[in-house]
Order: sequence, then structure tokens, then C-alpha cells
Amino acid sequence: MCFPLNFLVYGWNDSVDFETDQANPRKDSFWFGARGTKAQLEHLWKPMLIVHLLFMPYLIYLGSYKMILIITLFLIINALYNLKENGIRSRPPFELLCQIGYLLVVPLSMLINDTAMLPWQTFIYLFLFSMQSHLIGEVMDIEPDRQSHRKTTATILGMKKTKMLIIGIVCLEVVFLFYVFKDFVFGSVLAFGLIWLLLDLLIIYRSQKYSIGQMKFFAFGSNIIAIATIAYVWYTGCLLEVG
Repeated sequence: MCFPLNFLVYGWNDSVDFETDQANPRKDSFWFGARGTKAQLEHLWKPMLIVHLLFMPYLIYLGSYKMILIITLFLIINALYNLKENGIRSRPPFELLCQIGYLLVVPLSMLINDTAMLPWQTFIYLFLFSMQSHLIGEVMDIEPDRQSHRKTTATILGMKKTKMLIIGIVCLEVVFLFYVFKDFVFGSVLAFGLIWLLLDLLIIYRSQKYSIGQMKFFAFGSNIIAIATIAYVWYTGCLLEVG
């Protein structure tokens, strides 16, 4: 499930963001994604199609006809986001709303594994997390996006205000974990991250741009924390029930 969907989302986005990615110094790396040539990207749709023709019939078999609706919604959201002309990816703040597409992974997984649906509060938390993650990427890309004349929430608000927006979203996430899910371990980890974001905004980096080395270090650290929290969420089921 994960490989075909990631191939669709990021392969499609790479195909339409060729010019922007050429100006992005963090691209073409293990941490931040490939920088394909025009020739590679022009033919990328072929292996993407083959992969989906191989995997999707089996996923539909596992998840019933409802899977077709979810896959269709995936395609619609990605198409709207990646339109070459007037794509939502360059129409802030609507690119943030498009992050709701990631939430489709949840019902898709429920269908495949035949499990009960999550409470609506979990979807709100996941949507907040998706927007926060996207905004962090926009902060890292603010300079190359400006150079290529791409509009994002970060290029419109500027680095300082975007960081303040990220902090506001993370505050809401912490409130959800503490008061809705009654989970103080996961909530405390996120609260520690909130402290780091405040130090970053007010003292350490403020409005300065990050170096490639610093971004790689942040990526490594955040992935270690993500793996640990994934294991914790799986083990405890802390997002399955509200407190």
C-alpha cells in the first residue's frame, strides 16, 4: 500500500515541480528526494502506471469496492494539487487544506485490515500534524520558492510568521494529546518539540535560513523521534480512544 501511494504522490509532484526543484539545494539527496532530469520525469508516468496496475487490483480485492472511492479521491486531490496551471500547490493557503489527502490513508488501512474506524478527534489531530509538517517543508524551501516565483503560505507570510503559525498548530496538537486523548507521554514529547520551536524562533535561528547540513541534521533527528513515537502509538493505541 505504502509504496504505490508514495510513488503516486511524490512522483507526480516531482514531474510538475521540475523548475522549482532545480533551484532547490536540498533536493537530489537521500533525505529530501530526487531531482530527476526532464527525460526521466517525462517517462515517469509509465512505471507509476505499471506499479498501480499491479498493486491496486489486489488492494481493491482486500478492501472491497469502497477502495475504488478512496483511490479516486487520492487521484482527484493529487490532480488538483499538481495542475501545471493554477495548481493548488501554488495557491496559498489552499495547499495546506490539500494535506487532508494524507488522511485517506486511514480509511484505506481500515478497509485492508478490517478494523474499526478511528474517532473523529484522531482525524483532526492527524490533519493538524499534516499541515505542520508541510509548513516546515515550506520554511526550508522559502528561498528557492521565492527564486522560482512560486507562491506558498511561507513565501506570503515570511519565515517568522510561518514559524509562528507552526507553533500555533503544534500548541493545538499538544492540547489534543493532553486533554482529548489523555496521553501525557506522547504529549510531553510534542511539548518538548514545541519548546525547541520557540527557541528556534526567538533565540537561535529566528529569521535566518538553515544550511543544508543543519536541515540534514534536523531530518535525521526528527526521523529518529518519529520512529520512536510510531512504536509508542502502535504499542499503546493512544490515538484510538478519547479520554
